[in-house]
Amino acid sequence: MNERMYGLGSKRSVIRETFEYGKRRAAEVGAENVYDFSLGNPSVQPPAVVAETLQELLQSEDATALHGYTSAQGDASVRRAIADYISSSQGVPADPDRIYMTCGAAASLTITLSALCSAGDEVITFKPYFTEYKVFAETAGARLVALPSVPDTFQIDLSALERAIGPRTAAVLINSPNNPSGAVYGEETIRGLAAILTARSEELGRTIYLVTDEPYRELVYGGVQVPYVTKYYPHSVVCYSYSKSLSLPGERIGYIFVNPAAAEAEKLYLAVCGAGRALGYVCAPSLFQKLVARCQGVTADVSAYEKNRDLLAGALRAYGFSCVQPDGAFYLFVKAPGGDATAFCEQAKAFDLLLVPGDDFGCEGYVRIAYCVSHAMIERSLPAFKKLAASYGL
Repeated sequence: MNERMYGLGSKRSVIRETFEYGKRRAAEVGAENVYDFSLGNPSVQPPAVVAETLQELLQSEDATALHGYTSAQGDASVRRAIADYISSSQGVPADPDRIYMTCGAAASLTITLSALCSAGDEVITFKPYFTEYKVFAETAGARLVALPSVPDTFQIDLSALERAIGPRTAAVLINSPNNPSGAVYGEETIRGLAAILTARSEELGRTIYLVTDEPYRELVYGGVQVPYVTKYYPHSVVCYSYSKSLSLPGERIGYIFVNPAAAEAEKLYLAVCGAGRALGYVCAPSLFQKLVARCQGVTADVSAYEKNRDLLAGALRAYGFSCVQPDGAFYLFVKAPGGDATAFCEQAKAFDLLLVPGDDFGCEGYVRIAYCVSHAMIERSLPAFKKLAASYGL
C-alpha cells in the first residue's frame, strides 16, 4: 500500500472537513441556522446559454458521437474555438495544438507540474496559496517552496522571489485572482516577475517556466484587469477552468494552454500529453468540451458576488475585524483576533459560523470566508458575526 496516498485519503483538507461538519450540523439544527462559508462553490446560476446549448447539443447531435471519446488531448474543433478566443480576446498567438482539455484546474495543474518537473525540482509559489498546491507539486516529484507575500496586500514580494530562485527551480506558480486572499496581481507586478524570471533563467542556464492558475480570471470587481501572462513572459503555461466563470464546478472542465513562444514549446506540450496519459487524464468530458466551445466569452453574473463582498466586508469591519479588500475571486481573508486561526474557527462554530483557518494556505493567523453564498444567508449570518466579535471584546 502506498503510505503517502493513504495519508492523503485518510485526512481530508481542512476545507472539506469543515464542509462535511457543516452538513452534519445542518442535519441537527436545520440548514437555515448554519452559516457555511467553507467551500468555494458558486452560488450564481450558470448563464442561460449553458442550458440552451446543452439542450441543443442533446437534441441535434448523434448521441453516440456526442458522448463518445474525443482525441486524448481534446476535440480538435473545441481546441480551435478556445485558441481563437484566446487570440481575439487577449491579442496573443494561440495554437489549438498547444491546448490540452482537462477535468478542471486541478487536473490542469497536476498535469502541467508533472510535465515540467523531475524528482528533486522546486516549484515556487506565494503565500497564501491554494491548499492542494503542495499535493500537486509533490505528486510531480517536486518540492513546493512557498514564499511570503507583501504583508496586508498579499502582492508578490519580488525581492523574496529573486533570492529564492535556484538551480532546482523548475517553475513559478501564481494564482490571480488569488484563492484565498482575493488579491489580483497587476501589470507592474507581472512585468517585474517576468524580468526576474528572464534574468535568472539566463544566469542559471535553465528555463524557469511560469504557470498561472486561472479559475477566477473573470471574477473581478471595480474595473480591475487581470494581465494575461503570455504577453509578458514567453515561457508560460495557463491552467484554466470554467468552474467559476460558468458556475460549473461539478462538471470538471478546463484546459492547459502552452504558450507557443515558450522554450521547447512542442516538447513541453508533448510532455503535457504524456503526463495526462500517465495520470489517466485523457479525453475530458466530451459533452462539456462541446458546450464550452460554444460558450467562449460568456460569464455568470459576478455582480452578485460583488454585492456579497461589499455587505460582508463592510459589516465585519464595522464589528472590529480586519480583512484584506479583495479585488477578485469570492473570498475574504480576515485576521483572527488573538492570532490563532484554528481557535478562532472553533469559537465561530459556537455561533454556527463555519470558517476555514488560513494555516493550510500558508498564512497563520488568518481565516478564509467564502462569500459565494446566497445574499440572504449573509444577511442572516451578520448577528452571529457580531456575537463572535463581541466574544473577543471587539
